[in-house]
Amino acid sequence: QVNLTVTDFEMLRALLDQSGYVLTRGDLVRKALGSDFLGLERSLDSHMRNLRAKVEADPRNPRFLKTIRGVGYRLDA
Repeated sequence: QVNLTVTDFEMLRALLDQSGYVLTRGDLVRKALGSDFLGLERSLDSHMRNLRAKVEADPRNPRFLKTIRGVGYRLDA
């Protein structure tokens, strides 16, 4: 069992909905945080780091939540 924040859950759901495909930071912000999000897209990196810490066995070498440099993130199921 993993305790997720609302943001963690929404990010994970957005990635699951597009499993295997790259979501740009902008797409992930809109899908997970909403169009009224006032933070920076780069703050998404902190949220992703927190999510990886909760769901990955080794967050420094993620198996599922992949960073696609310069683009965004992808969930590999």
